[in-house]
Amino acid sequence: TKTSNVLLLISVLLYINASTEWPTHTVCKEDNLEIYYKSCDPQQDFAFSIDHCSDITTHTFNIRAAAVLRHSIKELYVKLDMIINGKTVLTYSETLCGPGHSKLIFCGMKKGEHFYYEGPVTLGIKEIPQGDYTLSAKLTNQDHVTVACADFTVKNYLDY
Repeated sequence: TKTSNVLLLISVLLYINASTEWPTHTVCKEDNLEIYYKSCDPQQDFAFSIDHCSDITTHTFNIRAAAVLRHSIKELYVKLDMIINGKTVLTYSETLCGPGHSKLIFCGMKKGEHFYYEGPVTLGIKEIPQGDYTLSAKLTNQDHVTVACADFTVKNYLDY
């Protein structure tokens, strides 16, 4: 599956679309949990995957993410919005790179560099909220420009 992941990654990174609408990618689809994403950056798609949907319900799980950076990252901020029926019900933001913040592997990367991360991610949540909703994620840098942007569609019917 490593080869198929690499091929998928390359095809996503090289994907050229006449419209500004990127395809919807499947992060995972299991019995009671489905997660999809679509890039909301009109100029760039990116690759993102996890090993198993069920891993998300553990505290730490492995992801793979890749993109070609269109902007340098001296500082990096993430903003997450949870949207249910078109209404934002929860907003979360955090500084990922910047003065006094933990040095993540991608802090300091330059425009044009290939970002690739494979490894663990720890979420500060015990369980994924149930139901159908959208998680809108936007990463911006020190110049307030979008580094990456995605809308994640979550359909969660797990019993915890």
